[in-house]
Amino acid sequence: METATSVAISISCSPVSFTGHASYTAFGQPSKELRDPFEEHED
Repeated sequence: METATSVAISISCSPVSFTGHASYTAFGQPSKELRDPFEEHED
């Protein structure tokens, strides 16, 4: 494989993996540990 192809694959995988990790953090198991600051300060 050429160097340019390897670099292009690496760059294109980065946003996909970041999006997957962000979705897992927001909606997966770790989301139960997140706090809601608006809910803490309701009147």
